[in-house]
Amino acid sequence: MTSQAADRPETVGASRRSKITPEREQEFFDAVLAQIRECGYDAITMEGIAASTRCSKSTLYRQWKTKPQFVAAALRSHRRVRFAGIDTGSLAEDLRQAARVAGECSGKDTLLQALGHAVMQDQELQRALREALVEPEIAALREILRRGVERGEVPADHPALEYVPAQMFGVLRMRPVIEGEYADADYLVRFVEAVVLPALGLP
Repeated sequence: MTSQAADRPETVGASRRSKITPEREQEFFDAVLAQIRECGYDAITMEGIAASTRCSKSTLYRQWKTKPQFVAAALRSHRRVRFAGIDTGSLAEDLRQAARVAGECSGKDTLLQALGHAVMQDQELQRALREALVEPEIAALREILRRGVERGEVPADHPALEYVPAQMFGVLRMRPVIEGEYADADYLVRFVEAVVLPALGLP
């Protein structure tokens, strides 16, 4: 089994009643996420997804009992790690590169905004969002920090290490709120150089 297959939500295989192929299942997931981005979470319905994917409403309800369960499964199918593969041999450069990658994507994926208050009101959605979009990125960022510690660039007990993910993701979320602009690559690199690197004692 490939790692991609292992990471898929257990929806098709978990139900003996299912006759949906993994490819067809992914069509449903792509459709619901596209409609969330376009219309927002509250506007989508199981009926609308069924119509757009040319399947029966009962097919969707047989697989996923509720809209939150369906959207949560779709989120989990789209796990992503933007920071994976960043390894320049220098912690400072790795963090600058992570800032560039995050900044280049900032504002392009409106899924978080489109989910809106629904995420705060539904624990399953909130958990799926963290699993799909947040935790993989934090794990990759912590791996970057771990390698820096192993190379001796920063002490393992440095008090600033645990706050780096919150700094990076916090500025991504809050700049649009505070300044009305997305944190682009240039802004994030300057943030890393002015705030994150000095906090870690790095040049």
